[in-house]
Amino acid sequence: MEGKEFLSKIEKEMAKCVVGKEDIIKLLLISMLSKGHVLLEGIPGLAKTTIVKNFAKTFGLSFSRIQLTPDTMPSDIIGVYYYSEKTKDFAIKKGPIFTNILLADEINRTPPKTQSAMLEAMQEGQATVEGTSIKLPEPFILLATMNPLESEGVYSLPEAQMDRFMFKITLEYPKKDEEIAMLKKKYEGSFETVNSVISSEELNEAFEKVLEIKISDEILEYIYEIVKMTRTDDRLLYGVSPRASEQILYASRALAYLNGRNYVIPDDVKEVSKYILVHKIKLKIDYEIEGISNKNIVNEILDKAVVFKKTGDN
Repeated sequence: MEGKEFLSKIEKEMAKCVVGKEDIIKLLLISMLSKGHVLLEGIPGLAKTTIVKNFAKTFGLSFSRIQLTPDTMPSDIIGVYYYSEKTKDFAIKKGPIFTNILLADEINRTPPKTQSAMLEAMQEGQATVEGTSIKLPEPFILLATMNPLESEGVYSLPEAQMDRFMFKITLEYPKKDEEIAMLKKKYEGSFETVNSVISSEELNEAFEKVLEIKISDEILEYIYEIVKMTRTDDRLLYGVSPRASEQILYASRALAYLNGRNYVIPDDVKEVSKYILVHKIKLKIDYEIEGISNKNIVNEILDKAVVFKKTGDN
């Protein structure tokens, strides 16, 4: 299946339950094909859970949701060993993390100890239950939500965990026509159930085609130029790590596939970088006070980065 057809089938099916949000759906699909994780930021009521749950259904993949709270323990996510009276032996009760798509609602409401329970899964695709490492289903994607307005009773995500999220996506209020269309569908009861439209064979084929997407040395130089600029900007405490470079590489290939090409162009790199870099840099406090944001810095870097520029070895 070609990339444009793959994207069209998902968008058409998702339109049964969601009005608009095509950009969000495309980014989720890029993350899926890149096997990357996503942080969704937005106030309650913007259909974050609806989007994620139905997105999983279009692939026929398993889906779990965790409502994170201050008293959520790592074992609530990963699972525990218990003694079975039936078998007279210890058995594992797997937690909700053993799924294809895991929605971690309000991830910043749970303490760092519990947040860190997801780090191994995000990086290694496995979870360790009382010393025993167990592989997670393939693919495994973590989609976490965060409310940007709350400051009480929340915990900042550690930099190590933020770095593992490929994308940070901010959900905005719907446009006027989208919200009216949503209300009309609610009034008419015309929202439909989403079905699986992509088989496991088709998904595996898409994974393989993404890996076949060509990327030139000039594009690799362009990616390096972008990440280097985050490391040399005097307004930042630190720039992005090589993990960000890898994520830009993977995501730009997935975007090229969905756009119907077998090679990456600079616009692919620029588009995905907007969502990959913003949460991986740290602005100095002086510039925060002046009203400058991470988004401002990233947009400025992407405007200045020179395509095909040879950067040397430094």
